[in-house]
Amino acid sequence: MALMLQFLLPALVACLVLTGIHVYLGLHVLSRGVIFVDLALAQVAALGATFAILWGWEADTAAAYFLSLAFTFAGALLFTAARSLADRVPVEAIIGIVYAVASGVSILVANQLPHGADEIREVLARDLLTVTWEHIGRTAAIYAVVGAFHFAFREKFLLVSTDPDEARRRGISVPFWDLLFYLSFGLVITSSVSIGGVLIVFCFLIIPTVIAALFLRGLNARLVAGWGVGTLGSALGMVASLWLDLPTGPCVVAAFGGMLLVAAVLAQFYRPLAAPSA
Repeated sequence: MALMLQFLLPALVACLVLTGIHVYLGLHVLSRGVIFVDLALAQVAALGATFAILWGWEADTAAAYFLSLAFTFAGALLFTAARSLADRVPVEAIIGIVYAVASGVSILVANQLPHGADEIREVLARDLLTVTWEHIGRTAAIYAVVGAFHFAFREKFLLVSTDPDEARRRGISVPFWDLLFYLSFGLVITSSVSIGGVLIVFCFLIIPTVIAALFLRGLNARLVAGWGVGTLGSALGMVASLWLDLPTGPCVVAAFGGMLLVAAVLAQFYRPLAAPSA
């Protein structure tokens, strides 16, 4: 048992690293009402990785990573522009189109690979047990830089996400800070997909934040509660994977889904506990 726990430790630490930055970004996504933007960007990042494999690069090489990042930045530019068209076309429509097109092209590209079905499965849910300490350290460093950047300009980022009209009244350029948000968001998503795949990225970004929002209103309270939910969900998924001898990533996704179901039932009997605050 001790050896198995030691074997799972890198995967658990990777999940905790994902939790730290994704819950924070999930607050922005929830405030903006663009719930599936991370799923779309993650699929775009995965499309870039699929092209990299097609062109002969290994999935874990720097070349594959930067190609995936380039695809993601292109998606970030598109979503930034989409907000300016929100009076004519809902942003969620653009997000859905990007996700569908990226998914379709990924299947077409993967069809040209010797093990296309395996590649698609790997994109959706990577094997967390293959993550290395070096990969975790590199990803944590990227997240730390993004986190420090957001902390330094937290007032502008939060205001643009929660009340863009007030941001404009204060003279803040909403398109500019939107662009910075989506570019930094895309950097995080690209790194996350390389660890856990598309489904893991979506679950860590949205589910802990949604569970916290069912019971709390303040952003700070939701952030702390979301970190707790992400940690608990990761641990439950790891334990289930160990006991049931099932793939780790899907077990974590299932654990998050189960927690959300329980929270949704409990939320029928409780009102949010805190008054609205930043």
